[in-house]
Amino acid sequence: MNPLTCRLSRRTAACVLLACLTGAATHAVAQSAAGTYPNKSIAWVVGWPPGGSADTATRLIAHRLEQMLGQPVVVENRQGAAGVIALNYAAKAPADGYTLVTVPGPVLTATPAPLIGRELAAVAMMGKGPAVLFGTKAEPLPDTVPELITALKAKPQHFNYVSSGNGTAQHLAGELFNQMAGTRINHIPYKGGTQAVTDVIGGQVNLGVLGITSVLPHIQAGKLKPYAVTTATRSKNLPDVPALAETLPGFEATQWFVVASPAGTPTDRIDKLNAAIGAILKEPEIAAGFARVGIDPEAATPAQTAEFVTQDLQRWKQLVDTAHLNID
Repeated sequence: MNPLTCRLSRRTAACVLLACLTGAATHAVAQSAAGTYPNKSIAWVVGWPPGGSADTATRLIAHRLEQMLGQPVVVENRQGAAGVIALNYAAKAPADGYTLVTVPGPVLTATPAPLIGRELAAVAMMGKGPAVLFGTKAEPLPDTVPELITALKAKPQHFNYVSSGNGTAQHLAGELFNQMAGTRINHIPYKGGTQAVTDVIGGQVNLGVLGITSVLPHIQAGKLKPYAVTTATRSKNLPDVPALAETLPGFEATQWFVVASPAGTPTDRIDKLNAAIGAILKEPEIAAGFARVGIDPEAATPAQTAEFVTQDLQRWKQLVDTAHLNID
């Protein structure tokens, strides 16, 4: 071998060695970065006001998640437009596992909103809970669901029901009741449950369908007449109140709460969050905290969560179409 060839061979070998070392170092750094997730604070966005079911459940889990992961989990309330503002914010955030959003449902809006399976990726199920069909005590009303249905058919123009807004889970539950019971109660949408409850207590409106959190204290205080819960079975929080399915077989309108992240979030990070949240949901303290806002903890894998949300929203979209509901 001549000296020039020898020098080239040595130079080539050195370059190859340097490339290998550089590649190995880069791979090690990447592995280290993935293995140490999270290494900074996580933002968890909620599209509803502080104190409600979605906010309370989120804060309970976020507190424990922060302890488990060793990084701050900061809950941010970005309410408005039936939660769409928060969904849009999360969907546009970097898909790096450092932005989460609580998705309560079912909620259908006329304004296009980010969806799980499209702009958002499912991370975990948080839990499910009922809405409640209830009535005022400011006027004499029937005592049972069958008697109420009879009265609704006899005097349809006399009855109205409130919900927390068009396209919300409570509105959809009320319209499913109309469809299955063969009634035509007029819907009055409110912007939230607080004023809606106040008006039913005062007798300005005689019926309502709202989340259990909004009505439970007033039912316990004897200010409202509970007719039924909308889940397939009775609620642990109202064990003496029947499920609508006891009168209308097959009736089920469950409110659910899901955690999502921007689409494209690395699978390993989603899986780490899912495992942590699943473990948190098994803790007695979390179950007790959820019970105070009428939610039953329920864990699910990301795939199971995405499938459930997709199927449930499709079911309600069919109701909106067949019943020609206004969700503006």
